[in-house]
Amino acid sequence: MSKKSAKIAALIEGCQGRDQDAHYLGYFACFNQGLYYEAHDVLEELWLADRQGPNYSFYKGLIQFAGAFVHLQKDRLRPSAALFKLAQTNLLKYPAQHERLDVRAVLQLIALWLKRLEASGFAVNPLPIHPPPQIYPAGN
Repeated sequence: MSKKSAKIAALIEGCQGRDQDAHYLGYFACFNQGLYYEAHDVLEELWLADRQGPNYSFYKGLIQFAGAFVHLQKDRLRPSAALFKLAQTNLLKYPAQHERLDVRAVLQLIALWLKRLEASGFAVNPLPIHPPPQIYPAGN
């Protein structure tokens, strides 16, 4: 087991044994703790396994959503906006409710954070000013 695999296993340990994939649930657990890079890592394993599957773009969009916040944490405002837009493009391919997630709500969050970035002309990082979002699939 690689170092990365061991870290991911530890991150998803509390998500095992539920009715959805532990990597998927681990994504939300990490994301909601502000562990955006870790959220990306946790879901990446599931995304890569679904390269030809119906959730490929869905997982990719969620990974990009977390990645946008990684950029905000590092004060990279324009790269953050670019990832928000890519996430939006990928998530728009799915219905309003998908994999028990309110995709419409996530798209609204993307629009809100993009608006905050663009309103300042990419001069002000909104992350220290506004509380970070929390996202959950229904039933968890």
